[in-house]
Amino acid sequence: MTDNTQHFGQHLFICMNQRDDGRECCAEKGAAAAQQHLKARVKDLGLSKTGAVRVNQAGCLGRCELGPVLVIYPQGTWYTYVDQEDIDEIIDEHLVGGRVVERLKI
Repeated sequence: MTDNTQHFGQHLFICMNQRDDGRECCAEKGAAAAQQHLKARVKDLGLSKTGAVRVNQAGCLGRCELGPVLVIYPQGTWYTYVDQEDIDEIIDEHLVGGRVVERLKI
């Protein structure tokens, strides 16, 4: 029998893709700084300690033209963001409050 219990309540993947062929990519749109901010803020809120939220870097998620992008599972909600304020809104509304941030959803 398989245990279907999730290890994390929410699992967030942030695209860190770097393309060398001139096509758009999340890395050139500030993904590294956003990932560092996201991870630090989730930790500061204590969400990573409880196993509620896990933040991971991802290679290409296939949506760089809409990016930078991140996706939150198990909901499968895709977001774009511009700055740290957008990242904070995703954390506060989606991860903490359980509400989709419609203006950032892709």
